[in-house]
Amino acid sequence: MKVRVENFTQLRDLCWNRPANTELDGRDALAIYERNWRYVDKDALDGEERNLLDMLVARYGNGVLNV
Repeated sequence: MKVRVENFTQLRDLCWNRPANTELDGRDALAIYERNWRYVDKDALDGEERNLLDMLVARYGNGVLNV
């Protein structure tokens, strides 16, 4: 699964030091969310990004978000 960083506001903010049109493997995207969760504005997660996060957790995190 590939995740286009620019389509997700919180993920884009977490990837500030990567090139603009970055695509991440789903496992890598979940790792970035988990590693930087303290910087995620949970109230600003829109439905699409929340669905992405739920899907990443289910697929790569065995149902657990390690934060």
